[in-house]
Amino acid sequence: MATIRDVARISGYSISTVSRTINQSGYVSKTAQLQINRVIHQLDYVPNAIARDLSTGKTHKIGAILPHIRDPYFSKILNGIMDAAFANNYSVILLPSEYDEAQEMHYLEQLKRKEYDGLIVTSHGIPLERLEKYNQYGPIVCCEDTGAKQLNAVFSDRESAYTTAFNWLKQKQIKRIAFLFSRRAGVSATSSITLKTFAQVYGDLPPDNLVITGVSTPAEGYFAAKTLNKQATDLQYIFGNGDDIISGVRQYYVDHQLPLPGLIGQGHQISGVAIGIPTIDPHFYTIGGQALQLVLEPTDGVRKIKVHSDFIINNKIDLTPNTFIK
Repeated sequence: MATIRDVARISGYSISTVSRTINQSGYVSKTAQLQINRVIHQLDYVPNAIARDLSTGKTHKIGAILPHIRDPYFSKILNGIMDAAFANNYSVILLPSEYDEAQEMHYLEQLKRKEYDGLIVTSHGIPLERLEKYNQYGPIVCCEDTGAKQLNAVFSDRESAYTTAFNWLKQKQIKRIAFLFSRRAGVSATSSITLKTFAQVYGDLPPDNLVITGVSTPAEGYFAAKTLNKQATDLQYIFGNGDDIISGVRQYYVDHQLPLPGLIGQGHQISGVAIGIPTIDPHFYTIGGQALQLVLEPTDGVRKIKVHSDFIINNKIDLTPNTFIK
């Protein structure tokens, strides 16, 4: 297998000149470039990627920590990350964690060893304080409001959309509302914001038996509906953590020929349009794309970008693929 030394020897130029030609860094005359590239082609020389990364200080890889992709939140945000990465000639390395702190620490140590040019944290199990300590090793961007922490963030202003949704329900004299979450409040920023906003509008938190956690898939939504039907017969609405999940909830009531409570989803997915439910659109795709750009454009200070979210009562499908209109 040919080496960079072989290219230098046959072309008649120094190793440093060959390296500059390969990495397109520094001045190399046109004559030298032509001769070196001719020899590279002749020898079928393939540059050592690790050595090239060491010379440029870039891996052109971004790590994306995500617990799983069962929740459409993560698949949508990942689509935004990957499209932005492709446009910038970067690769995305998926780093699944299932909220395991030890696994997430392993990924942070990889950042410390310069295995990625930066990390995007879609959701996490470790405290923000520990994430904050790894900022010195490369740009880290969180997809949630990191508050006063010295961490870059791109996040949805879901509180405004939740406020609009709960006021809409309150005006309709709706009081008995159940909530579905993937994780409990205190651990999940989404669960915390949802319940906090509900309390601000209604003056109190919902009863414990109307808050179901551990729901991340349509099948889990189906069984959550079964639980709610047993313990809350006077239920008026179910506020879900995803349109797909709410579709599972709806299917339970349909299968058992039960009166269907009002339903609200999240994510603005095609399933929500199909069953005609109101939904929260947090614009996850946009968040993913902006998070990638923030990793690639680090600044001296911390940046926090808030993306507007919408409460959509009447969903409609646009003729353009993969898009919706309100």
